[in-house]
Amino acid sequence: MFSQWSWVACGFCLVLNICSPDASSGLVQSCGHIIPESPVLALGSNFTALCILNESCLDFGNIYASQIIWKIKNRLVPKEQYREINRTVSSVTFNDTSSLATPLTCNILADGQMEQNIYGITVTVGLAPEKPKNLSCIVHQVSRFTYVMNCTWDPGRHTFLDTQFKLRYSWPEEVFPDCIPKDVNNSCSIADIQFFVNTEIWVEATNALGKAESDHLVVDPIDIVKPLSPQNVSVTSGILPTVLQLTWQNWISYAVMTLKFNIRYRIVGETDWMEVPSEDTASQRTSFSVQGLRPYTKYAFSIRCMKEDGQGYWSDWSEEKIGTTIEDQPSKGPPIWRIIDTSHSPAFWTVHLIWKALKPFEANGVILQYEVTVRDKSSLSCPVKKYNVTSTNHTLQLPEGTYEVTLIARNSVGPSPASVLLIPASNSKAPVKNLRTLPKHDKLWVGWTAPNSYVLKYVIEWCLVSSSSDCIIEWQIAQGDVQGVNLKGIKPFKCYLITVYPLYADGQGSGQSVKAYLKQDRPSKGPTVQTKKVGKAEAVLTWNHLTVEEQNGFIRNYTILYKTIDGNETVVTVDPSKTEYTLSSLTSDTLYTVRMMASTDNGSSTGPDFTFTTQKFGKGEIEAIVVPVCLAFLLIVLLGVLFCFNKRDLIKKHIWPIVPDPSKSNIAQWSPQVPAKHNFNSKDQMYSEGSFTDVSVVEIEADNKKSFSEQDLKPFDLLKKEKSTSEGHSSGIGGSSCMSSPRQSVSDSDEGETTQNTSSTVQYSTVVLNGYRDQTPLQVFSRSESTQPLLDSEERSEDHSGGADSTAQRQQYFRQNGQDETSTDRPCFERTKQITHADEGDLVGFVQLQISGQSSQPLGLGMEKNTQEAALSSVLQTCTEGQTVRPGTVEENPLSVDEMPKSYLPQTVRQGGYMPQ
Repeated sequence: MFSQWSWVACGFCLVLNICSPDASSGLVQSCGHIIPESPVLALGSNFTALCILNESCLDFGNIYASQIIWKIKNRLVPKEQYREINRTVSSVTFNDTSSLATPLTCNILADGQMEQNIYGITVTVGLAPEKPKNLSCIVHQVSRFTYVMNCTWDPGRHTFLDTQFKLRYSWPEEVFPDCIPKDVNNSCSIADIQFFVNTEIWVEATNALGKAESDHLVVDPIDIVKPLSPQNVSVTSGILPTVLQLTWQNWISYAVMTLKFNIRYRIVGETDWMEVPSEDTASQRTSFSVQGLRPYTKYAFSIRCMKEDGQGYWSDWSEEKIGTTIEDQPSKGPPIWRIIDTSHSPAFWTVHLIWKALKPFEANGVILQYEVTVRDKSSLSCPVKKYNVTSTNHTLQLPEGTYEVTLIARNSVGPSPASVLLIPASNSKAPVKNLRTLPKHDKLWVGWTAPNSYVLKYVIEWCLVSSSSDCIIEWQIAQGDVQGVNLKGIKPFKCYLITVYPLYADGQGSGQSVKAYLKQDRPSKGPTVQTKKVGKAEAVLTWNHLTVEEQNGFIRNYTILYKTIDGNETVVTVDPSKTEYTLSSLTSDTLYTVRMMASTDNGSSTGPDFTFTTQKFGKGEIEAIVVPVCLAFLLIVLLGVLFCFNKRDLIKKHIWPIVPDPSKSNIAQWSPQVPAKHNFNSKDQMYSEGSFTDVSVVEIEADNKKSFSEQDLKPFDLLKKEKSTSEGHSSGIGGSSCMSSPRQSVSDSDEGETTQNTSSTVQYSTVVLNGYRDQTPLQVFSRSESTQPLLDSEERSEDHSGGADSTAQRQQYFRQNGQDETSTDRPCFERTKQITHADEGDLVGFVQLQISGQSSQPLGLGMEKNTQEAALSSVLQTCTEGQTVRPGTVEENPLSVDEMPKSYLPQTVRQGGYMPQ
């Protein structure tokens, strides 16, 4: 911290010392200076500067030359350019002064920290003056007696320094004061000039780096005079229509010099000047007659002069003066042509005579009127018709024929030569050949090859082709020996129809036409394309031709560009005469973008984009698909109808099954408690042979009178388990219930099911008793499957049976045809058994035994049901054990009411209706 403050204090003391006032002089005394002081250096030369420190500053400030640094415009100079000469002097060297800038400063570093400026100088870098070149002097006549010599020179390159130029002149024995230029460095004017004495003239250029002097010019001022132009010029017309008289005044004295003149003139309105031959005006004069002019034409004249011997300079041109020649007779007859309109009647013409006004140099005055004479050459007796017209056209109504038309233009002096036009009855003569056009210098050149016959004249017609207006005909006449003309007034980018007719002495040739452009450009817009027809793989595009105003040139071709959304663009070139094109090989059901481009010789223009989508199916493909499909569908429908018609009973049976009404069932009239009705006995068979058909029986046998134990109930469990895997066909008392639905019977329910579930389904079957040989059967038992809920009384009757007995009762049932099981190892008591004629006696005897036994015991409803189930179970046991059950067997081992297996059988209708057990 202390060292930093010490440096600050030293720097402050140094500043005070550098800037301290001297006690004696009162001026600021610097601590050093630079040598040289404000130098002027040549650009590109070497330069060395010295910075010298004062001795008084060395001890006080403790500064030395080694601490000096150099800067150019606050930019540090590399130390490689420094040189320490001694403890008070340091130098810096620059090998090329072009890098120098002002100021150049000498600085020191106090104690290695603070930078302090010691001294600075201004460095000027430039070039020495070059030798002035091209010194020339002109003596200008200012007035009649005043002349001023003005000299000019080339000062040379820019020196970047203040350079002074002096114009010096002298006589052989006298030197005149120098002429110093004002505001310029390349010219100076001397007012006091003496003629007829040689004067020496030169230029000196001086600056800080040197001096240069031009070559000396020795000249007599009279030989470098530029006189004033002639004054008071006037133009007057003479007695001849081709001559004008000029007069003027000269402003230079004849005693000083003699002059020669130069006269120029032009027709007013034109830019090209004509000059009078110089030998005609090479002497001193003040007037001149200009000849060979056009009658009744305005001319502008101008005159200039110079020393007669040709030394010196031409004066400026005098002010233009206008003069007009007098009138003369027209030099030629007006060009005449005709347009014949035969649209109203081919035998009667409407002839439009048209002619061009004579040019001024042809009219030679003001045309007062035109005289038209029409002579019918096909009939000499017809009188000549004359018309006086002031316009340049006339319309005649003439019958078809050959006519000679004569036209004369008349002015105040006299008539013009006659112009003759022959109107033949037909253009039967030979036409021109090889008609062609070529643009040349903003003009359209039309050329042709002459016919073999001699041609008097050619008539060239042209008109601007337009789609919105009629073609206005322009025309001109060319002589018979010409085979090409330039058409004037032709506009670029416009289409012209050009026709050339050869005129013969005895008729007219047919016209040959061609279209041409002076300049072509690209079309204003491109064609607008549309689709005329779109198919699966092709599309027909159509467009309209561009109007002639939009073409801007000859359409060379049309270009069709089309592509899909993500595909490459395809280009097709089409002939310009076509307005329709078919794109082929397209992809079906694809969106395409198409645009069209019209091209001329000078460019192309593209029309708007148009999109279309190809069809998914081609022509006839939809019919080829739809017709077979419809035919196949109709065939399938027809076959289906025939099949349904043949299988109508089966279909009706499956779709609309017949569900018998339990209230109308025959089972309601059957009761096993009235055996007398059936007249059962052991000797007579209950039904004759062939009464039963396809009866399926499930036989369950009880071995003793004891209650069924778990061991005894296992077959029933097995029966129930196997039934759960079956297809769900129910069994009836007899007959095949093929239309039964696969619903679970009451007896199929598990032991754990509630009474409500048990009574939710009532199954019925039908026992069909077929009569033997068409005999009427004795009895028909009906049973059908139904999901009707049981009556309350029916549910309560089963509830009374309760416990294991009721469960055992639900497990006893008949199976029909053995179709409810699918297991391959089912026991015999689950398979169907056809009861043959040999077993009918045993079955009938067993049934009679049970029925006769019931009549002797006052059994209730539940007992009756158990007796029936036991009897049927004995019969089914015969299948199980392979033995025939005899009536005595059941009688010897009767089952009690509680122990006897129960079968679910319908009963007769009592007071409350049908009551199942």
